[in-house]
Amino acid sequence: MENNSLARALFERSVLKLDWATRYKICVGIARGLTFLHEESTIMIVHRDIKATNVLLDGNLNAKISDFGLAKLNEGENTHISTRIAGTIGYMAPEYALWGYLTDKADVYSFGVVTLEIVSGKNNSNYRPDDTCTCLLDWAFVLQQKGSLMELVDPNLGTEFNEKEAERMIKVALLCTNASSKLRPTMSAALRMLEGQDIIPEVISDPSIYGKDMRISPLRDHYQHMEMQSSIGSLAPNFSSDGAQVGSSSSSAQDLH
Repeated sequence: MENNSLARALFERSVLKLDWATRYKICVGIARGLTFLHEESTIMIVHRDIKATNVLLDGNLNAKISDFGLAKLNEGENTHISTRIAGTIGYMAPEYALWGYLTDKADVYSFGVVTLEIVSGKNNSNYRPDDTCTCLLDWAFVLQQKGSLMELVDPNLGTEFNEKEAERMIKVALLCTNASSKLRPTMSAALRMLEGQDIIPEVISDPSIYGKDMRISPLRDHYQHMEMQSSIGSLAPNFSSDGAQVGSSSSSAQDLH
């Protein structure tokens, strides 16, 4: 793609500066792509590795979901897929990261994380505002409880952003990253909320239901312990924490909207 990845645009400021209108367009584009994968495609697909490096940008800065190397078919008759864990730390839903319980709500969770990154311009795994917050998502939950969600908006934007759109994006992101998968919306519902067609329900996520397992470092320790205990290589989880591909093959970008 002409403009490389969303990660490069967001986290390497000297390369490409995204104004607010472009960020909003990219977020809506990702939501439309995932809605197609989950609900509109003939073959229903769970991507499993939605992150900023797997969203490519074309010449007009339209979002293209790429790299389907970890994707799983979502068979309608099954409530979930029990599968070997593979993905990227910081983007994996807790029920999938801890127990291999996979549904399309895992992609919804990852989309929520990416949405926070788009709003803030910060990488979820690398951003630590203070010693009490493990990541960007952790900080967002704190600001939600304080009623200070606008502090999440990238300061490099100054006042050049649409506050109503920003508030919608943040609230949808927090809803999508709810610790309980049942409380997360479908992607089509998230898309309608982003576009202002549906009201965003006021649901406060409680990360404490998973205790320390919700945090990145313990998740990494959890996986490493599983790898040490496993005597069968195929049972060991495959994951990364640096944004690199994990257990996936390279794939061309897909225009899904």
